[in-house]
Amino acid sequence: MRLRTRVFALITLTLSVVLVGATPAPASTARTVEYAAPAGSYLPPYVAVIKPVTAKRLASSWREGCPVGPDQLRLVSLNFVGFDGAVHRGELVVNADLATEVARVFADLYFGRFPIQRMETIEKYDSDDDASMAANNTSAFNCRPITGGTAWSNHSYGRAIDINTVQNPYISRSGAVYPPNGATYVDRTQNVPGMIHAGDATEQAFTTRGWTWGGFWDTPIDYQHFEKP
Repeated sequence: MRLRTRVFALITLTLSVVLVGATPAPASTARTVEYAAPAGSYLPPYVAVIKPVTAKRLASSWREGCPVGPDQLRLVSLNFVGFDGAVHRGELVVNADLATEVARVFADLYFGRFPIQRMETIEKYDSDDDASMAANNTSAFNCRPITGGTAWSNHSYGRAIDINTVQNPYISRSGAVYPPNGATYVDRTQNVPGMIHAGDATEQAFTTRGWTWGGFWDTPIDYQHFEKP
């Protein structure tokens, strides 16, 4: 094969590899988003697997009458760095339209070594948001009303994610803190592992992609919450 032909073949192969995971796949198939770790990071490659999800898998987090069906959601299994510094696998259920973007956001958090306590889908807590928050669980989809209201939360569409709920609590208009064990972290002058601050790499990983951070709200203030309606 002549040099020019070999170069063209190499470029074609490279483009094919880059596009894997970026092109929407049929709803019945899985796709992978993978990034090699930067030299010297001492991290394994970042791997996120995006799969369809069923009503059975969603369990108590979904029911008939919810604003989106299981076919509009995806299960994302991904790497994250824990509070122990080790690499773990976690799961989030998000809207199908956001699944690849969410995988890329958490790649940024992974390579930035932003620590996450745990990442389990909400049915592991009987879909009880208070129980999930108290466990410092990072989660996304849960078919439920907004806190203190009756309208559907953006979590009901798989378009919101709560991260490290203890270090990043929700503060209601009345000043109540959720979860209560997050009261220590209402003081945002602290710089503790897992806390999100305005302008930091975690906030930027979301907001530069068009997500809104609840930490910028006036009232209530929701430091754990990112959404993209």
